[in-house]
Amino acid sequence: MPEHVEDRGGAAVEDSAVRTAVVEATGERGASGYPRYAGHGVVADIDPGTRTVEALLVDGSELDYGLTALVRDWQPG
Repeated sequence: MPEHVEDRGGAAVEDSAVRTAVVEATGERGASGYPRYAGHGVVADIDPGTRTVEALLVDGSELDYGLTALVRDWQPG
């Protein structure tokens, strides 16, 4: 999601996302040393203690400056 959005029109930060993806644990650890998650074109190393995205590729590329990634629990339905 963009770090800076001038007018969200009352929308939550998460609702300003450019792209979302549901990722699942791969059972591997990434170069960062944290567990790796993958799905829908996204590969992320996520610190389970802080829920911080430590490394991220979207469709094989790093994020452009000005974009940030957030971890959010997914609830089906």
